[in-house]
Amino acid sequence: MCMCHNPINCIVPPHMLDVMMLRGDKSVRKMAESLMKVSDSVREDRAAHSGSGVVPTAAGAGTFVSRALALGAADAHTCDRRVHDGDEKAALPGNLVRGEGDAATGDEEVDRAYDGAGDVFNLYSEEFDRNSIDGFGMPIVQTVHHRRNYNNAFWNGEQMAYGDGDGEIFQTFTELSVIAHEISHGVVQHSGGLIYQGQSGALNESYADVFGAMTQQRSQGQDVYQADWLVGKGILGPNINGVALRSMKAPGTAYSDALLGQDPQPYHMDFYVNTTSDNGGVHINSGIPNHAFYLYCMYLGGNAWERPGQIWYKALQKINNPHATFGDWAAQTLDASIELYGAGSYEMMMLRRAWNLVGIDI
Repeated sequence: MCMCHNPINCIVPPHMLDVMMLRGDKSVRKMAESLMKVSDSVREDRAAHSGSGVVPTAAGAGTFVSRALALGAADAHTCDRRVHDGDEKAALPGNLVRGEGDAATGDEEVDRAYDGAGDVFNLYSEEFDRNSIDGFGMPIVQTVHHRRNYNNAFWNGEQMAYGDGDGEIFQTFTELSVIAHEISHGVVQHSGGLIYQGQSGALNESYADVFGAMTQQRSQGQDVYQADWLVGKGILGPNINGVALRSMKAPGTAYSDALLGQDPQPYHMDFYVNTTSDNGGVHINSGIPNHAFYLYCMYLGGNAWERPGQIWYKALQKINNPHATFGDWAAQTLDASIELYGAGSYEMMMLRRAWNLVGIDI
């Protein structure tokens, strides 16, 4: 029985909570159950905002398009970061403790959230000509110290929130790939959206992982061969047997722990997980498009935010299908590669090969 009810856009996947409910002691089970209840609340908040970023088009009702494409992006890009202290309470956003241009506070969580949001803003602005989350300079609102010992981070449709972790299972959530992952869920929302169910939901998660890893690599000046391709590196507790939440290089190998279980992500369609849990396995099957992006980067070399990233970003802006399957997404990336680099280009041919290697023919 699935113990989780659609924890939309939380970084810790529900299959981890399911395993903790089965394997943990009384305190761990209580913690996991509490996380599930909070996730339900996040889901409801997120659903209330799911229409933002969608504009009507001539294609008819229910057609999703990027606001930036439909209305035109703003000329000037201005970063507006607002970091709040939740003071271990549930209310959002909490007390504003650092605004744009303010000096460092000395609170590591506050300052990491501020700096991380700047890295994400710069990636989207400088490499993809996108002005913040919505393309129009939306303030980047974040809350740190959310709830007491809270083992998660999420995007709720309007802002990010990060727990401090309990110091045992998780120890921080203001890690750059996590920050970029959550902000990128907002980018998906304001680019027409990918319904958080089944393959479209896994694509939503994968896009957030891709841009989380990309932000980390750009911040550290790493090319695709130097990068470790981990998402959530360093957030696991000191006694947890694992290196991250997910590995794009080798899905299924990020952790193997007595409490958290074995990383269940597949790397190929032959191992696609059919499940009713986790909205049809959105955090699990995202390993397949994640691995396709990794393989593509290995073929092209250089920086992930250059040719591969440009193709993925353009595909998101033009997919115009909130129920997109992996095959739909792969075909859209192929179209983007042709538009950007030409039919018969090396970029196009290697992209087709990368998708074929994970079991998706285009």
